[in-house]
Amino acid sequence: MKKVGIVMGSDSDLPVVQKAINTLKDLGIPYEVHIYSAHRTPKQAAEFASGARKNGFGAIIAAAGMAAHLAGAIAANTTLPVVGIPCKSSITDGVDALLSTVQMPTGIPVATVAINGAANAALLCAQILAVEDADLAAKLDQKRVADAETVLKKDAEIAATL
Repeated sequence: MKKVGIVMGSDSDLPVVQKAINTLKDLGIPYEVHIYSAHRTPKQAAEFASGARKNGFGAIIAAAGMAAHLAGAIAANTTLPVVGIPCKSSITDGVDALLSTVQMPTGIPVATVAINGAANAALLCAQILAVEDADLAAKLDQKRVADAETVLKKDAEIAATL
């Protein structure tokens, strides 16, 4: 199975990224986590991205806040799918990161999830990998069923109490 690369701009992004890590673990998807900055370590970020396919990755998650150029910098150096997680900051609640992540020029796509939407970033990567992996597709189907059952159980509980 292909790996998912997880790159964050700073270790302060780890509490957000942890949800992606947990989701990938739950699905049995191998991953690597790195800290690279689009601005402070651009050479290392570019080297990681340009070698990702050769190194067994099938998709990359990039999480950053504020200017949030990391996902675009990664996408500029690979043709693997890149999923950006705009991270919430104390200045504009992550809207700045969202706009920076989603406004990519034609030819350099970045799929973008909600602000702090790390679990969905991992699920999107899983769906991408599942195109060629029937076992992973089955796990995703099972997760959808379990998630629906959880909601219906909560619905029944609230109906019984109200």
